[in-house]
Parts: sequence; C-alpha cells; structure tokens
Amino acid sequence: MTTSPPILSFDGVTKTYGRTEILRGVTLDVPSGVFTVVYGPPAVGKSVLMRILLGLEAPTDGHVRLRGVDVSATPAADRNVGYVPQSFALYPHLSVRENIAYPLMLAKTPSHEAEPVVARAAAMLKIGELLNKRPDQLSGGQKQRVAIARGIAKRTELYVLDDPLAGLDFKLREQLVEDLRALQQETRASFLYTTSDAIEALTLADHLAVLDGGRIAESGDPERLYREPAHARTMALVGFPPTNFLNGALEMVGEAGTPHCRTRLFDFPVRLEPGTVVGSGSVTVGLRPEDLALGPKDPSSNHNASDRLRLEARVVLREDLGGEEIVYLDCAGTLLSALDRHHHHRGHDGLDGRTTVAIHPRDLILFKPGSGERIGRGVAGGGGTMGFRQ
Repeated sequence: MTTSPPILSFDGVTKTYGRTEILRGVTLDVPSGVFTVVYGPPAVGKSVLMRILLGLEAPTDGHVRLRGVDVSATPAADRNVGYVPQSFALYPHLSVRENIAYPLMLAKTPSHEAEPVVARAAAMLKIGELLNKRPDQLSGGQKQRVAIARGIAKRTELYVLDDPLAGLDFKLREQLVEDLRALQQETRASFLYTTSDAIEALTLADHLAVLDGGRIAESGDPERLYREPAHARTMALVGFPPTNFLNGALEMVGEAGTPHCRTRLFDFPVRLEPGTVVGSGSVTVGLRPEDLALGPKDPSSNHNASDRLRLEARVVLREDLGGEEIVYLDCAGTLLSALDRHHHHRGHDGLDGRTTVAIHPRDLILFKPGSGERIGRGVAGGGGTMGFRQ
C-alpha cells in the first residue's frame, strides 16, 4: 500500500524573538486530504507556527514545504493557502456575500465564476439567508461561519484554521465542530486546525499533533495517542479530565527478575516496552480517570474481579457534568480523580462518603521521570497487591 506524500511539512522550524525561543525545531508532516489538528495548551506557539506557514512571519531556522516545494522564502500571497483566523476579521463595510467573495476578488476571479463558489460556501456553512446582511447585523456564531466560508471559498488544497472557535459559547462551538467535520469530509481537502481544547482536538482530528514546549511531543492517530501515548506529556495533555500521575519505583522481583512497580497505593507486575533497558529506580505512573471504576460492591461485578487492584477511598467532591460526574477521591492522602458515567453512588454517599475503587493493572502506564519516555504498562496477574503505604 502506497502512502501519498504530505501536503505540508515543517522541517526543524524554530522561531525566536530576541532571547525568547518560541518554537524549538518543530518537525511535522501533515497528511493530504485529512483533518489534522495541532493541539496544545495556550501560549506554546501554535499561532506562531501557523503564521510561519502562511508566510506572515519568517522562521528563524528550518524549512516549510508545501506540496513538496520549499516555500520558506515565498511571499504569503503566492502560497495559495486558505486561512480562517482566530478573530472574525470581517470587513464591516462589505456584505456577507462580498466578505466571502473577497479572496476570489483578489485572485481576479470573474464574477460569473465567483458567485457559484460563494453560494456553495454559504450553503455549506448554512448562512445562505445572510448573504445580503452586513457584519453588524450578525451574531458571534454567524460572524464566525462567515469567516470560515470566506476561508474555504479560496481555491486551494489546504485550509488553515487557527483556533477559529475560541471565544464562542459551548453550544455554538459544539455545532461548529460538527459542521467543520462534515465540511472536511465533503470537500476531502486538507484541513490544518489549531486548538487548546482537548475534546475539540479529539473530536475533529484524523491526525493529531501535540505541541508542547515549542516542540511536537507526539503525532499520529488520535486514538493511539490517547490509549498508547509514547510520552508522559501526551498522556497529560490529551484527554479530559486530566490524567492522574503517581510516583512509583520499579523493582525486579524473584529469581527471574520479573519487573514490578510499587506505588504508595498498590504494586503490580509490569511488561516493559521491547528494547527497554531499565533496572530498579523511580518511575511515573499514569492512570486516566475513566479507568478508575467506582463500586458497586456486587460480588458478580467486574469491579470485584480477581485481577483488579481495589482501594478504599473517601469522596472529596463530585463535579456533575450531566450524563457523568468527575469524582475527586482521597486515597489515604493521595488525591485521584475518577470519571463516573454510571452515577453508582449518587445519593448514597455524602461529602465524607466512602467508596471503593477498582483499577485494572493494564490501564497503568509507566514513564521515565526525567525524559517522560514510556517504558512499560501494567499487566494482570503475577501478584499485584493493594495497600496504603506511609
């Protein structure tokens, strides 16, 4: 099976302002014809990277390649990239129709060719009835739809959307996320999208790149990054609620030197990554909130299966999200968060209520404390135990 070449590549892109280094050797291939999301916390350089791609800023070092051609020194007007900025950036004196048609006008597209393009973009974004209105007559959500329509009206294979839903309320964001996903699937164009919202990133992305500390921490299939992160920072950043991390120690047990991990709450057998050479020493253990099962104490439940690690905990706080709850637990002084989609204990425990927690060892992922490199995962069996250690 052959793989088509990437539509866009960043090759060792750095950007400094004075002595401040914003981007530190960003290397990333953006696949053709898919929805790629660059995700990371605020102020890590996502918008700077997009501005370098668009030609609005020059990289301090490194190269940008579009369709295999180095465009690092190519003027912005000659890069042929559709762009939707974070702000609406609509021309107040122009109608919605004229705003959408603006990039076509700049390209000197004849009006009889431009009109069907504008109509199609407006139909895709469900704003056909707004074409004769001006921006001051629109709501925030409508303005952002117009900005997106203007971006996709440009005839190109690559569209850049720089956190276009920031500042909109939750309902509008949710609807526009659905519309953008449908839009990409309909056009089959390449979309490059930035966001600081983990749920938005996972919902939209065919290909996900995690930008952290000015570098790409990891990129690839979103499900793989979520379930099989190669780096602790990926596990920390991708997903909601945030991951629980515990300090642990790796020990070689028995004559065969079977690796076990010991934490303050429990210990469990470990399968190390192939080629990993690790002796005894400190490790970081990651555990996602949805992998902590709360009750019930029914003997027939998987919660009580023999391969589970079980803990007693005190409920500190319940954060109700409607269909699910984030439950904050005190396990002998260690605070953990769990995602409870079943409300097992709603109405049965108070603020100081007690509950039980079950964890499957395979959901525990081990990382090197310094580098954050993944080194192994827990496995069932082999003498895993629970128990609070002071």
